[in-house]
Amino acid sequence: MSRIFLLALTILVCLVAVALYYPRGTTMVSIVPLKFLSVPSLVKQTATIIFVHGLGDSGAGWHPVGEMLNQDLPHVKWILPNAPTMPVTANGGMTMPSWFDILSFGFDSKEDRDGMFKTMYSLNQLISAEVDAGIPASRIVLGGFSQGGAMTLLTGLTGERKLAGLAVLSGWLPLRDTFKAMANDHIKSVPIFWGHGSADPLVRHDLAVKSTEYLRTTLGVPDAPESGEAKGLTFNTYSGVQHSVNDRELADLKAWLKKVLPQ
Repeated sequence: MSRIFLLALTILVCLVAVALYYPRGTTMVSIVPLKFLSVPSLVKQTATIIFVHGLGDSGAGWHPVGEMLNQDLPHVKWILPNAPTMPVTANGGMTMPSWFDILSFGFDSKEDRDGMFKTMYSLNQLISAEVDAGIPASRIVLGGFSQGGAMTLLTGLTGERKLAGLAVLSGWLPLRDTFKAMANDHIKSVPIFWGHGSADPLVRHDLAVKSTEYLRTTLGVPDAPESGEAKGLTFNTYSGVQHSVNDRELADLKAWLKKVLPQ
């Protein structure tokens, strides 16, 4: 009986995993590959940064940042995907570029699980394409701003591949009710850069703090060592910065990228 019970339990766990990763109505056939812009490497490409924009923006909005940072990261190609357009509940149903529907803002707000998983699949397609082109996952950084930062954490911490690092700017940790069950084995070792403005009125700073506390206490993600090694969670607060980035944050991001993607 014990073997039968264990077999039944194993099947149940597999079914739950499928339900989590393949929401109702979502199939690989239904997912259209993302359109994107690129910032080419200045020398032979040996690494890739996939950067995911925020609500209402596009890949073009981060193109100047990629060009600027590539002066010190000449071996890196940037991929800047564009979100599909959809009605966004929290913005009165207005149609705009969005990676998923935002129902409301807040730490315990109801979330668009299906929309997040569809975007996660699309981002994994981009990662797979780079790996197929000869760039190993260990030389790929996934990053994003705001909504894109949330998708960075969901994709990078639940996917089967361990990436070189994750960069979160003004983001938050989504799906905390099920995140622990979905987290991959390398969640404690992948480097994470997190920058957030203290005066952010949209994704409030306390939401970022609660998210990082969840990473540390529930998921066991360690803080980055004082030695400056490229490992663990680096969380930086930028005084007075609202829902944006400033020069200091970009400089800190560049320094971190040079550690996780050395030439």
